[in-house]
Amino acid sequence: MVDDTLFPRAPVEAVAYAHVVLERSMDYPDGLTYAVPASMRDLRVGERVEAPLGRADHAVQGYVVEIVARSDFDPARIKPIRKRTGITLPGPLVELAQWMARYYCCPLGTVLGAVVPAPVKRGVGNVVRRVVERTGEPPEGELPPATRDAWARIEAMPADAPALEAKALAKSLGLTSVAPINRLVKLGVLRIAEVRSVRAVWAEHAVEPDKGLTLSEEQRIAFERIARSLDGFSAHLLRGVTGSGKTEVYLRVLDKVIETGAGAIVLVPEISLTPQTAGRFLGRFGQAGVAVLHSGLTAAQRHQQWARIATGEARIVVGARSAIFAPFPARVGLIIVDEEHDEGYKQDQAPRYHGRDVAIKRAQIEGCPVVLGSATPSLESWRNATQGRFVLSELSERVGGARLPRVQVVDLAEERRARPWSDQRVHLLGPRLESAIGRTLAAGGQIILLLNRRGFANYICCPDHRCGWTLRCDECDATMVYHLDKLSPAGGVVRCHHCLAEVKLPAECPLCARRVSVFGLGTQRVEQELSRVFPELIEGETLLRVDGDTMRTGRDWLRTLDRFGRGEVLCMIGTQMIAKGLDYPNVRLVGVINADTALNLPDFRAAERTFQLVSQVAGRSGRGAEPGRVVVQTMAPESPAIALAATHDYRAFAQQEMEMREQAGLPPFARMARVVVRDQDYAKALRSAREIAHAMQTEGAPIRVRGPMPCPLSRIAGFHRIAIEMTADKASDLQRALTSARNTGLLKSDARTSVDVDPTALL
Repeated sequence: MVDDTLFPRAPVEAVAYAHVVLERSMDYPDGLTYAVPASMRDLRVGERVEAPLGRADHAVQGYVVEIVARSDFDPARIKPIRKRTGITLPGPLVELAQWMARYYCCPLGTVLGAVVPAPVKRGVGNVVRRVVERTGEPPEGELPPATRDAWARIEAMPADAPALEAKALAKSLGLTSVAPINRLVKLGVLRIAEVRSVRAVWAEHAVEPDKGLTLSEEQRIAFERIARSLDGFSAHLLRGVTGSGKTEVYLRVLDKVIETGAGAIVLVPEISLTPQTAGRFLGRFGQAGVAVLHSGLTAAQRHQQWARIATGEARIVVGARSAIFAPFPARVGLIIVDEEHDEGYKQDQAPRYHGRDVAIKRAQIEGCPVVLGSATPSLESWRNATQGRFVLSELSERVGGARLPRVQVVDLAEERRARPWSDQRVHLLGPRLESAIGRTLAAGGQIILLLNRRGFANYICCPDHRCGWTLRCDECDATMVYHLDKLSPAGGVVRCHHCLAEVKLPAECPLCARRVSVFGLGTQRVEQELSRVFPELIEGETLLRVDGDTMRTGRDWLRTLDRFGRGEVLCMIGTQMIAKGLDYPNVRLVGVINADTALNLPDFRAAERTFQLVSQVAGRSGRGAEPGRVVVQTMAPESPAIALAATHDYRAFAQQEMEMREQAGLPPFARMARVVVRDQDYAKALRSAREIAHAMQTEGAPIRVRGPMPCPLSRIAGFHRIAIEMTADKASDLQRALTSARNTGLLKSDARTSVDVDPTALL
């Protein structure tokens, strides 16, 4: 380490000063000041640079957010920027990141660090090619015959011919040696230039043929309404029942946008980004003009796609949440958020942004329309539409005259009462669902079964109710889940779904020595029952389980969909992964094993999520020539979330739910923020939470504070979790109070005090 007081650093001639925000969770929204050396006089806002930090001059990376001619600091003590990294964010993205930092009360460096994908920052797939270029100087003097011949062939090449390396150039010219090329380089007629590019195996995607569908009257009205607004910002909500042709409306509007020379972003939830979804856009606009971003890409492929967007090669980006940060070099003309209600658009780590809301803000910055599409819109978007802030278009019928599937709600309590007392086995398939599965298989149809709970059994306990022992995780406030595992000597293992701890299934109760029992339900148990009842359903072959245990990577999911699409798989049982984005005409039956798994969660959005999940999975059925059927098993058949989903009545559900939310002062009739304090010491966590709650209450803004209170999951991985929930009429009131608390040091590191603005989950 060099001490500047003993060995003063040599002053750098600065042509300007740059404010650089480092990719760290440091609270310097205006950035640190660095000198811009003469060699970087063309430095721009948005460039990612490397600079020294601290007395040891550690190399750190950051983004230039402002360039000024002079600084108030002593120029002799201002350190210079070391180098450029070759990454530049367009101005609108820098502005978007600054808005996100303010709105989500998050350090700007953390936001900027999330905007650029890690493979791009690491340079995965970067290659440097030494290509041959003309200098523009003619050869002087007499050239040897071979060299003269080579030069004549080079002059005959078209002006827009791609630059090639020496060997490749010689081969393309029909030369037997690179010697003439090297001689022309020595003569100054040609030169060697270094060209950086990203090399990766091209990501192949299935291309759906463009069917050129004729728009229905409702589709035509929606298309024309959006197309008329392409010259400025506006927000549209396209509510269409499942299978109503929302994607075709998107494609028609995209045609208009591409004609103007602008780019477009299409956001799709990760689990809905199937080959079919991407294939529709690729079939219309071609692989060359579309970049598809999903979890199945390698790091090098992700970098390659990002580079294609940044250079303007790809004009349309189709991707999950982070695709909203696509670095288009020119204007963005349209942003589409498909399935806008999906909770996957909300990031659960800092910055905790919502992809839909960031999309709306980016559209506002870019001056273009944003289209939010869903069969079951979030109540926030629905209220904006009914209040006139969004333009509402509705598609009430399926395309091609197809009918919505018939939904049968089955009362599980009634079915269980009808079973004989002698039958004490666990039955996850009721008689009506079991009968429907048998008839569908006999008719050659395919089946999708939903159970939003993985594992075999989620409750391990002593069978003697007088004892009351249950197996709980030592580090979490949660029961552990039994998973079948063929690789385990015991045939199974007990896991915690929160901290991922594993233990063996105890043979007996530690309190009374009785043999333990496993109760509850999970996808593995359904899989086992299906293969026992229906011999034609063979695990791993004609019967596939789709959950977080079997789908470890995006490629696993894509392979599964490919097999299902080819008809190799007769039945898929899975979690919410299978509820969205699937469009297979031979699916004739959808079964919901238990619709109550989400309904009973301690979250004010539980009913809304249940309605959306049941409606979405029901929409997978009956998309072909054959009519579809849906069987929903529930212990709460009278619940509006289930009863109205069965009749496909979104408007009635939204009206009932919004009336209750308004009375309770909950979103969308209020803005909400949540702070969760984590600490291994409960007393410390509670003390910190009380200080934060007190600061919120005395801030002076009209903020309603609830808590401190233990989270529903009060301990995870050894850390106690205490929540403070705040609501206000205006988001600005919450931001002002949270920013004040952050500035006074009450909101420390994100690991200890996480801030979630507009939370979508309260566990």
